[in-house]
Amino acid sequence: MSHSAKLLSLCVCLIGVAIFSLMVGAASISVRQLIETLLSGGALDFVVNQYRLPRLCLAMGVGAGLGLSGMLVQGVIRNPLASPDLMGISSGAGLAATVLFVLFPDAPVYCLPMAALFGGIVAALVILLIGYQLQPTPAHLALIGIAISAFLASGIDFLMIVNPIEINTAMVWLTGSLWGRNWTQVPYIWVTLSVMLPVALWLAWRLDVIGLGEDSATSLGIEPKKVQLFALMSSVILASISVSVCGTISFVGLLAPHLARMLFGHNHKLLAPSAALLGALMVLLADTLARGIDPPLELPAGVLTSLIGAPYFIFLLQRYKGW
Repeated sequence: MSHSAKLLSLCVCLIGVAIFSLMVGAASISVRQLIETLLSGGALDFVVNQYRLPRLCLAMGVGAGLGLSGMLVQGVIRNPLASPDLMGISSGAGLAATVLFVLFPDAPVYCLPMAALFGGIVAALVILLIGYQLQPTPAHLALIGIAISAFLASGIDFLMIVNPIEINTAMVWLTGSLWGRNWTQVPYIWVTLSVMLPVALWLAWRLDVIGLGEDSATSLGIEPKKVQLFALMSSVILASISVSVCGTISFVGLLAPHLARMLFGHNHKLLAPSAALLGALMVLLADTLARGIDPPLELPAGVLTSLIGAPYFIFLLQRYKGW
């Protein structure tokens, strides 16, 4: 199958899951009712247009952002175990956002993405500084990231214990849930994606050339350090904004790029759109299953992605233990 056919198949799968997502939940909706509601509103207008549709848009946007972020950070570090979760970006963004939730509950909505971005940048810089000093193997760098993430997670737990008033809101958010989200959050992730996807495509061939060696890249007029820094900052922005929208959905940034490489190889021009599509598909499917397994009970989407991602990460650790 050609690469174009594979990308088209991913798009078709995503559209199919999106339609199914609008139909399942506490109130089951037929295809006819769905079409009528989307076109003219009616009795189910709130359920479809004000509740499920924004969740669908957010799930796809967040998944695409995390998949693209994971592709960039793996391309920069050349580490198959790297991802926004394991590089501490998600935990740093989560801690900063929790500080805002707990200590400044009346802060404007637009402050959350800025706080998450600041936390993600600081956490990534700490891990990169440690990596620069120790020069660890890929597996050891992943373990350093896990340790830093655990440390940041303990900070989150501490804040919620000493400030229990906002604990319910924070817990729903930190487990990676799209519950209670609406159209207000949609522009944050989609504006970010509209800017960062072209940036990722611009970086694509440069990352391919850098993979051949820094000397080869320099001879072709590419400045490897600047490109790597720019790509890493792009990854941090994508992951932090995604976390600010729906909390920490784990392992999407690890799994989506790996699946993309299995389907499309190592060409970053193909990895960028495919990782974004696969990430969007993963989060949307997780949110749909979380809402449809036992309605009206809802599981956080992050729980389902962790059930798949954690065993896969253990497999990768075993595979790259000698690196």
